[in-house]
Order: sequence, then C-alpha cells, then structure tokens
Amino acid sequence: MGTENPGRPNFPMRPSSTPFASAPPSIIPFSSSGPMVGSEVTNFRPTPPGAPPTMTPLSSAGPAATPSLPARFSDPSVPPPPITYVPPAGGPYQRFPTPTFPSTAQAPPTHAPPVGQLPFQPPASQVSAPPVSFRPQSQVPPVPMGSPPQTVDFPPSSVNVPQPPSDSLFSGPRPNFQPTFPPPGSSYSAAKPSFQPPFPGYPSKQPAVSQAPLPFPAQQGSFMPPPPASSPPFSSQQGSYVPPPPVAAPLGYQSRDQMQHPGSAPPIGGIQSLTEDFSSLSIASMPGSIEPGLDYRTLPRPLDGDVEPSSFIEMYPMNCDPRYLRLTTSAIPSSQSLVSRWHLPLGAVVCPLAEAPEGEEVPVINFTSTGIIRCRRCRTYVNPYVTFTDSGRKWRCNICSLLNDVPGEYFANLDATGRRIDLDQRPELIKGSVEFVAPTEYMVRPPMPPLYFFLIDVSISAVRSGMIEVVAQTIRSCLDELPGFPRTQIGFITFDSTIHFYNMKSSLTQPQMMVVSDLDDIFVPLPDDLLVNLSESRNVVETFLDSLPSMFQDNVNMESAFGPALKAAFMVMSQLGGKLLIFQNILPSLGVGRLKLRGDDHRVYGTDKEHILRLPEDPFYKQMAADLTKYQIGVNIYAFSDKYTDISSLGTLAKYTGGQVYYYPSFQSGIHGEKLRYELARDLTRETAWEAVMRIRCGKGIRFTSYHGNFMLRSTDLLALPAVDCDKAYAMQLTLEETLLTTQTVYFQVALLYTASCGERRIRVHTAAVPVVTDLGEMYRQADTGAIVSLFCRLAIEKTLTNKLEDARNSLQLRIVKALREYRNLYAVQHRLGARMIYPESLKFLCLYKLALSKSVPLKGGYADSQLDERCAAGFTMMALPVKKLLKLLYPSLIRIDEYLLKPSAQADDFKNITKRLPLVAESLDSRGLYIYDDGFHFVIWFGRMLSPDIARNLLGADFASELSKVTLSEHDNEMSRRLMRILKKLRESDPSYYQLSYLVRQGEQPREGLLLLLNLLEGQMGGTSGYVDWIMQIHRQVQQNA
Repeated sequence: MGTENPGRPNFPMRPSSTPFASAPPSIIPFSSSGPMVGSEVTNFRPTPPGAPPTMTPLSSAGPAATPSLPARFSDPSVPPPPITYVPPAGGPYQRFPTPTFPSTAQAPPTHAPPVGQLPFQPPASQVSAPPVSFRPQSQVPPVPMGSPPQTVDFPPSSVNVPQPPSDSLFSGPRPNFQPTFPPPGSSYSAAKPSFQPPFPGYPSKQPAVSQAPLPFPAQQGSFMPPPPASSPPFSSQQGSYVPPPPVAAPLGYQSRDQMQHPGSAPPIGGIQSLTEDFSSLSIASMPGSIEPGLDYRTLPRPLDGDVEPSSFIEMYPMNCDPRYLRLTTSAIPSSQSLVSRWHLPLGAVVCPLAEAPEGEEVPVINFTSTGIIRCRRCRTYVNPYVTFTDSGRKWRCNICSLLNDVPGEYFANLDATGRRIDLDQRPELIKGSVEFVAPTEYMVRPPMPPLYFFLIDVSISAVRSGMIEVVAQTIRSCLDELPGFPRTQIGFITFDSTIHFYNMKSSLTQPQMMVVSDLDDIFVPLPDDLLVNLSESRNVVETFLDSLPSMFQDNVNMESAFGPALKAAFMVMSQLGGKLLIFQNILPSLGVGRLKLRGDDHRVYGTDKEHILRLPEDPFYKQMAADLTKYQIGVNIYAFSDKYTDISSLGTLAKYTGGQVYYYPSFQSGIHGEKLRYELARDLTRETAWEAVMRIRCGKGIRFTSYHGNFMLRSTDLLALPAVDCDKAYAMQLTLEETLLTTQTVYFQVALLYTASCGERRIRVHTAAVPVVTDLGEMYRQADTGAIVSLFCRLAIEKTLTNKLEDARNSLQLRIVKALREYRNLYAVQHRLGARMIYPESLKFLCLYKLALSKSVPLKGGYADSQLDERCAAGFTMMALPVKKLLKLLYPSLIRIDEYLLKPSAQADDFKNITKRLPLVAESLDSRGLYIYDDGFHFVIWFGRMLSPDIARNLLGADFASELSKVTLSEHDNEMSRRLMRILKKLRESDPSYYQLSYLVRQGEQPREGLLLLLNLLEGQMGGTSGYVDWIMQIHRQVQQNA
C-alpha cells in the first residue's frame, strides 16, 4: 500500500514544524497482504482550542496493546473510553509477515482462522453483530471492527496500528483546516475528491488471518484527543453508536460465513465524522444581480455516460456483473423507518441476458449425475455465498439459512479454512453468473424450435412507402443467420381487407396462396403446411420473398383486417409458440379489433379524461396478448404510418408478451430503409431465449412487490417472457416485510429458465450480496442513479396511463425534493449549509435526469408537444430499455468533429479524443464548428453558419449549399468524407441495439433546426420549459421550504 493510497485526500502540505514526526522512510508498517482494518482511514481531528493534547511526540516505536484489559473493552457493543495514548518505548515497527494463501485464481479470498486452528464458534452471549454502516470513520473513537476475538491473547498492536508512510501529507493535527470547494468557474463534471476513503477497513483481495479487534482506536498517526465532554444531540443516523438488535442470527452461522467469504460480514461501526462528505452547489447572487443564481458551468453533468456502481466489487468479488442486476442502493435499510425516510425507489433493474463483458462468457454447467443443486425450502440455486459444513456433507442456503444435504456425487472435502478443495473446478461456487443445463423435470414439453412468423400489411400505403420490399429483402438476407439451424421454423400471412395464407410445403416449387375473406369466422386452411422447417423448404421461402413486392405492387386496397389476421396467426402458431413479427401500416378498420380515429378533440388534453387516449381502446388486444403469452408467443410491432394508427392499442400486444415496438412515422424506403433493414436484421439474428420464465429471490425479511416492464405476471413473482434478448430489462420494487432486519447481508438471486436456440433447456442464474445498514446517509451514498432513474422512468410512464402528464411529472419532482430535504436534514445540525444545495456524490446527476425525463417524449408538455402515437411508442420503448441505453436517450452525447476531420491523416485514428461530450446547452455550439448529436436512436449533424465551405463541400458534394432537409448524407471520394463515415460507423458499433439515421441541419434553418436539435438541448429553456439552472434553483427552494 505504502504511498499509493487511492482513498487518501490530497490535503495541503502541513508545516514542517509539527511536533508529530512521520515514521522514518525505511519503516514499512506491513506488507500489502496484511490486514486492512483501519489502514485506509484518514483519522484526522483538529485539536480543541485551549486543550493541547497530553502526549509525547511520536517516535518510531510502535505502540503495544496491553493484553490484560477489562472484559468490557473487548465487547463490540460497548464503545471504548476516551484514551490519552502515550506510546511506550518498545522496539521498532515490524514488517507484518505475509501469510500463506491459496492463489486467487484457485479460490475466492477467505476469512480464516490461523492455520491449524479450529473455526471459531462464538458463545451464545455473542450474538451476531448489528447491521452496519460503511460510513468513513474518523475523529471519534471507532467501535472495534472485525469478528469476535478468536484467542484470548491479543496480537501485537503493530499488526493493527498502521504507521503513516514516510510521504504522508500529514501525521499530526492541523487545527485550522478548512475544506476547499471548487471555484465558481470550475467545471463540475469530474468527481469531487472526497475527504475520506469510501470504505475504511474493508478486506482487500487477500485479507490476512483475522485478528481480534483492538480495544483502543487504531488511528493513523496514533493520536486521538479526548472527545468533547458532552455528547452532541445527534440521532443514531448522525453519529451515535447503535446497539445490536435483539434477535440473533443462527448461532455460529455468521462466523462460518465470514470464513468462506470476505464480504459476508462487513466491519462494524456507526460512527460518522464531521468532515463534509457530501457534494454541494453554492447558490449565491450573480454578478450585477441581487437575485441568487448559479453559474451553469459548475453544474454536474454525466459527460462520461453511465458509470456502473463498483463500490462493493472488492467487498463482494463474487457478485454478478452490474450489467445483469443493479440495485437502486447498494445498502439495504435495516428498518421500516429507514425505508420511509429514503423517498426514492427501493428496488432493482434486471437485464438477465445482457451481453457479457469482453472475455467473460457466462459458464455453462451440466450437472448430469447429481441434478441441479438447490435449497429444499426456498429453491435457491447453489451459488458462491452458500457455506459448507459438517466436513462438506451439508451446505447452508444463504437466502433462507436451511441446512441441505450435499449429494454424494457433489461431495468434496473442506480444507482448514472451511472451503471446498475443488473450488477452482466449480464455477457455480466462485462466479456470480452461471448457466445450468436443465434436466427433463424442468420441461412441460420438449424444447420448442426457434420459430419466426411474419404478419405483413399489404394495403396500398404499405406498397407505396416501399415497406414491403425492404421487409422481404431483409428477411431473405437473414435466412442463413436465423438461430437454431436446422430446427428453425418459418411462416407468413399477408392481409389487407382479406387474409392471405401461404402453403410452403417443401415438395412445392413455389408457394400456394390461399385467400380467406370471411372475417367473422376465421379458419386456417392446410394448418400443417403454413409453418415449415426452413432448411427443408428453403427454396420455396426464397421464391416467396422474391415475388412478394411485385405480388401486391398494383394493390389499391385501403382497408386493414388486422384483428382477424392476428387471430389467424395465433391459430397457426399456438401449437409451438415463437416470435410473431407484425408489420402494420394503417389503422385496423375491419373485423374484430377494428379501431377508430381518436385524439382529435383537443379539449380532452389537460383534463381527467386525457389518459384514456393512452390506453388500448378495445379490450380485444389485451385479451389476445394474454392468449399469446399463454402459448409462448412473443410479439414485436413494426408500425409505419404517417397517420394515426393507435399505437396505444397495438403496443399492448408487445407489452404483455415481452416484445417491443418499433415506430417509423411517415416511412419512406429511400430515407428510412437502412434503419428498418438494420433493426429487423438484429431482431431476427440476435440470440433469443424462448418460452422463458423469470423469478428473483431475496433474503428473509424483504420481498419484491411490484414489477415494471414488458411481460405478463403469471403469479405473484413469476414473469412470463415468451421471447427475451439482450436488449430488454425489467424493473422491480422491494419492500421490507419485517420491522427490523437482523442479518448483516442480504442476497438476491435472479433465475431465468428458458429454451436456447440450440434446443437445450437452460437456467441462467445471477447472484449478488449487499450489506444491510442502519445509517440513512450510507443508503444515499451507495445509491445508483442509473437504477433509480430507470425505475422512476417506468413508474412515471405507468402513471401517465391513469393520470395527466403533469401529475406524472410532479410526482417524480416531489419524491426527489423529499429525498434531498431528508439528506440535507442529516447535516443541518453539524454544518453551516447556508445558501448551498447539498446532495450525495452518488446522486449528483439525479436532478438533471429528472429534468430530462420531464422533457422526454412520453412525459413532456401537452397535446402540441408530441403526437399521440409518437408518445405511446416512446413509452413502450423506454419501458424495456436497459439502464445504459435509457440514460443515453435521456442525456444524449454532443461531440464536435470538425477539428478531427481537418487533422492530418497520421492522427486520424485518435477516435477517443473526439468523443469528448459537451454539455447540452446552446453555448456549446460554435457557429464555426460541425457537431454530432447522438441519443442512440438518431444522429443530428449540425453545420455551423460559419463552417468552412471546404468542409461542407467535401462532406455533401455538389449539394453543400442547398437546403439540408433535401440532402442525404453519403460517402464521397475524399478522405474527409470517409473519415466522417468511419466516425458514424464507430458510434453505431458502440451502441448496436438500434440504428441511428443521420439528419442534417444548418444553423438558422428554422423550424428544422429547432425541432431536431435546439429543443433537444435539454439544459436550455426551449419551448417554455425550465432550463437546468432554473430547475436546480426551483428544487433548492422547495428543499429549503420545510428543511
């Protein structure tokens, strides 16, 4: 560790004339694998005025612990007394010997008793420690950390009392220390250096043998002046020590847990410091004005995109990757009262099939002989946090604590530390994400083959837009890449005012078309030949797709029998299930499920009846969705019309079957064809999980109560997902069932049972552990803005289905104000907050994302701000987006590229430098520049008015001076144009879920510039909405009202 302490703040250099000298440079307190307790805490406290400490200057001698201390000093529940500590003149500090460990590649780190010593079983009097706070500890004597003493002899104190390294910036008191804040003009985008390390005393990757806690504060610099005579009147969340809860965990269980896993019993301590460990914005009067204000340049912005939480990676190294499971806070509250003061959503966002990190594929495990190892009672799958006892013959479930027998074939002996000796051959015991091959008892029928069924509108508008031609060509080009060869099945129905079935039996040379015109009594002709095996009928399918565009090129039918056609497709698919892709161009007008034009009456907007327009008009669609889900059919909707097509009704089919909605308003194949080609090809070729169900289990005392996303809830906690892929995420909220949680750690396990395209039935399992805390401040510090915003987004969109848009926006604002007010109250006693808006560092972007949500398509403004179909389509899309994708949509990237395009080619590959994001304010746009705005769904390329004509000519060719709405971006034969195309390609590759079409706009071209870009610069005050500065001021005023 030595000088490279990442958690240590950079204080100003102390004066050289301090009475406390640092340790001599040659002395090293302990090696890097030594115990970490207290070693990274900056324990600094200024000397009380008029009370000089009674101690001798610190010499190189190490303090020694007195072995015969009163028993109460060893009791974790009794805070240590004030100690005026005079170090004895013992020998010099000894380098702590490095203990012998198995390599980290073989097994996870462990808490172990000394080699040869039996695992410790605490006596009945030592109940499990209380839920703990991971707040940085300093200035007040901390409660002893670690597990209960394992021997009566205390170790030498030099083990646990780290000496400051020789280049420490301070080792004695600095009475006049004042924390510094960034000047008003500085950028706030970088994280503020915190004054204290985030997690003092956590075990490192290779913790040393557990030591008994010291009965006195192990402080850096070994100096602690006496505490104040009178205790300050703070609540337990503000610094006082919380006694252990009355109910104990099962005897001996916690220490076993500690032995096997480093994160399962975190250090104890509820002490809080008076150092400012929050972030703040100074709200003072602006120059030339008496009104309070803010410099927009100091505001926090997520210019680095979504940053996944990593606080507990060291503490719980066997947790699954955050891309699979993210909690709104990585510190679960221990009591109902804490939950009531949290105010933000408490829950999780799950993306079970997210693409694995580079080089870290999810291991597939086949328990052929033993069957899958699961808990008898709660059905939890074996995972890294279960513990083995009784010489390896039993294992304890980490979720419900039940002791289970280990099957004979799965048995392995335990080593001296209580770990299995075959741990490195058991991925399920060391990795948070695994996939089990399911045996036959997990199947109610043989695994289904991948099945794709296409329901295509062939009315006149579909023909004229070119949609049919693009769809047919794309499907044909993807036939070789459809997953599941040679089992894949395929089928087609087209419809206008009648329904057209196609017999594609492999013995035919070309398909036979059968027309059914009776829409009231739908029947399926030749039911066995409408769904065919693709590898057997490949020639017939290709012939059909080649002839489909010309087959209907003269069609003038303007009607749509969508409802009857949907029923027909359901009848064909109900034997197997599969994926139904619907291509719909006009409002359904014939037969069951016909819809009427609505939303024309502007007087409805802003009233209590407004939300009805966002609900399906006909119950037929929700009933069909329920039937489709029951038979394992997932629906994806592709909607193309420039007129109203009632996406709120059609999208219901995707919502309840685990599908998604693709919306292409005013589709023209010449303009939008590339986007449709890419997105349809990705939909057909990405790895898909078929006939899936998902459940998330959690520890005793908490449970998930509500679920949000695109799925059908089959029972109270079982999500039915006919088709799942890596682009879909699900959010859920949890509640505490008990008044007080008595465990120190809570475990979550996501299990997705599905059929892989290869025909195997599999179970993907993600497991994570998080600590339980008694400190509200810790909950806020461990908050995950991305997960909170994802849950907020889904809750707000669902609220628009029962309330006005304004009510949905206000409900979010109210919760954020309450949360910030609660956080402010935690510090109002200790600190002079004055005209400062304070917030936890973890939530510094929350206000900005709330502003972005309010300006997003599903929630913004009123009737005039967004068309009804566009609003509903965006709502269906955002309900399914993973966290990273959603945050990119809410706060898009704006990058300047003209300087990069002008660079000599030798430096042209420096792509990272050009992706530096700019704040979304009009001031970021220079009229001499060229910019790309990217929200993950489309590009806007903005040409400044003063941009060099040479750049425009190189990029646009002969059209460089014409109106850009009529210009299509294409590659020209020059280096600058090729370079721009490479940039766009790389941006698309970095975010492959959707295809970003390029829209060109020149500065001053109204209304195009305003609609495409200026309205989307969400920090500005466009369209009568609040800008970022005004928004922060408004939130600050509301927080202060009742603070």
